[in-house]
Amino acid sequence: MDALHTPSTTTRRRSFLGSAALGLAIAPLGGLLGSAAHAAPASGGAARFGSYKTVDAGDLRVEYAEAGPANGPVAILLHGWPYDIHAFVDVAPRLAAAGYRVIVPSLRGYGGTRFLAADTLRNGQQGAVAQDIIALMDALGIRQAVLGAFDWGARTACILAAIWPERVAGLVSVSGYLIGNPKANAKPLPPAAEFAWWYQSYFATDRGRDGYAANPAAFNRFIWQQASPKWQFDEATYQRSAQSFDNPDHVAIVVHNYRWRIGLVGGEARFDALESRLATAPSIAVPSITMEGDANGAPHPDPAVYAKKFTGRYQHRHLAGGIGHNLPQEAPAAFAQAVIDVTRL
Repeated sequence: MDALHTPSTTTRRRSFLGSAALGLAIAPLGGLLGSAAHAAPASGGAARFGSYKTVDAGDLRVEYAEAGPANGPVAILLHGWPYDIHAFVDVAPRLAAAGYRVIVPSLRGYGGTRFLAADTLRNGQQGAVAQDIIALMDALGIRQAVLGAFDWGARTACILAAIWPERVAGLVSVSGYLIGNPKANAKPLPPAAEFAWWYQSYFATDRGRDGYAANPAAFNRFIWQQASPKWQFDEATYQRSAQSFDNPDHVAIVVHNYRWRIGLVGGEARFDALESRLATAPSIAVPSITMEGDANGAPHPDPAVYAKKFTGRYQHRHLAGGIGHNLPQEAPAAFAQAVIDVTRL
């Protein structure tokens, strides 16, 4: 299937145009995941990370999978909603085989990640999630990493690249530049755009909060189907990720995130300075590759709109073959190759 996902590319360097070398061989899917995590068959044949680690970092005890050599260049892979670390289960072995130390954390509200204090606000604002990853890097002694991400993870990765560029060796972001601004988002959109964001409006109501809490697994399966209409995932693949939604803070984090985005609830004052910087839509100067599939059913910006936000070495890759919103899981070879290529642009 990956043979169908041949990317069309546009590349920009600071001082000249050129093409990244795309010929580096990647290990096959069955490659080693490294000492800390191994691909293992799950029920129905869906592979899983075989083991997890935890580390106290900032507000959280973060659960993460690790793959590859401990002394390799670091790649941190960040998932979104409603997905989990298994979006990268077929990406990690490829990167590990290429020599990367791969870190795949469960974001706040997902999997085995837990808050350290009961009284910490279950806050889903973008600044809080970004600070989580800086805290994780500090806790693991990671000075710099390549970031590969989609959905919430891509927003987080964009924030790190814009605000802490010294920590980011390269950025691979599905759907491009996703840093948000609640004041701007509070303005109503045209009807078709509002329809595309129906779940955000749903979560703005108590009915939506209660409905999501009552059955997150069925809700999120529907989102998967909408966001990736041509992706024929099986039940074992979905259930593998659905277990991550059993986190006790999941509903609170998701609902707060979508309410905060449109200015219906506040965040925390400790993130005000960061959010003020993000509200200016800062540019991203680190080497970057943005990606988009040809069948993304979720709301996403046109690449032409955000290309100018990337002021350094930059390339956009468009994937054909029915690739939807969950690009790393639907096209893992292409995503892994982008992570490898981004520091070589």
